[in-house]
Amino acid sequence: MAYRLLRRDATNPWTRVNHKRVQRLWREEGLRRPVRTRKRRRTRTEDSQRLRAVHPNHVWAIDFQFDSTHDGRQLKSLHVVDEHTREALAMRVGRSCTADQVVEVISALVAIRGAPVHLRMDNGPEMIAWALRDYCRLAGTRTTYIEPGSPWENPFAESFNSRDRDELFNAEEFATLHEAQVITEAWRIEYNTYRPHSSLGDLTPAEYAATWTGNTQPALS
Repeated sequence: MAYRLLRRDATNPWTRVNHKRVQRLWREEGLRRPVRTRKRRRTRTEDSQRLRAVHPNHVWAIDFQFDSTHDGRQLKSLHVVDEHTREALAMRVGRSCTADQVVEVISALVAIRGAPVHLRMDNGPEMIAWALRDYCRLAGTRTTYIEPGSPWENPFAESFNSRDRDELFNAEEFATLHEAQVITEAWRIEYNTYRPHSSLGDLTPAEYAATWTGNTQPALS
């Protein structure tokens, strides 16, 4: 990631550096990535295996992340991710988040981007509430629920949550709810517009979404 970021910045004198030198300097500075253990393979349901996002707005994954402010009061962050473009469409931070508030976030996104074909989510009370189900029925969006206790069936939301946990919620101490909202939104924008993804041909989610057309996907290098 460090190498790719250096290569993208044309004003940086390190633009032409090769990845081996970046790796050597990284090691000399004592920087380390977390040791990752081998992931266990799970048996997935037929619906989970069949549903794959093939274009923007095909599948939105939604999930929650929890944290707290300095005074110990809970923060609950609702995340909406487009599984095809990898865009973080929304990160709503509050003390709580009801089913009606989930609908507010989804409806605001639909007003801008149009309705997704599917919403992939777990079986939390906010997700299975009739408020969300009724909204999806009226919007023409299908609700796709993962099996209880099977977070690996929502891999894009889980991957995004792992990233923002490491880089945002574990790295920042929020004094107030408002501070958490401002910093989280700034991180979301940076994630979409600055961070290249290898799965998108080293484009950022925003770049990939901008170059995608209804007939062909952008060429991935």
